[in-house]
Amino acid sequence: MADDEDISRVKIKFIIERLGEAEGELVRFLAPRTIDTIVRILPAEGRAALWKEEVYFELPVKIGEEKAKPNVETGDIAFWPMGSALCVFYGQSQPYSSVNILGKITKNLELFKQVKSGATIKVELVS
Repeated sequence: MADDEDISRVKIKFIIERLGEAEGELVRFLAPRTIDTIVRILPAEGRAALWKEEVYFELPVKIGEEKAKPNVETGDIAFWPMGSALCVFYGQSQPYSSVNILGKITKNLELFKQVKSGATIKVELVS
């Protein structure tokens, strides 16, 4: 059933300027339309913005709420419809407004604690 899992889970990596790489996994059933839209534009790059214990950056997509939630867990990757932004929650903070949960960071979550505002973050598929 490996093929089935490949379809439902999309591996991505975040390349963070001067810090290194973190890996994550998008889980399709959490927000299939949002994930498909984002995967189609990858690789994508943005400038980091910080809010509480969250790093986010704008993506060139407009997506509405899809199974949006007001609460997240540490390590969640989410899309913030109001700001058209991909978000990584590295601590206990909660989003400014509801987000579409996409998946989890699977490796090097601690890098996000060191991200400086304005740093370039590139996100791409892991081939």
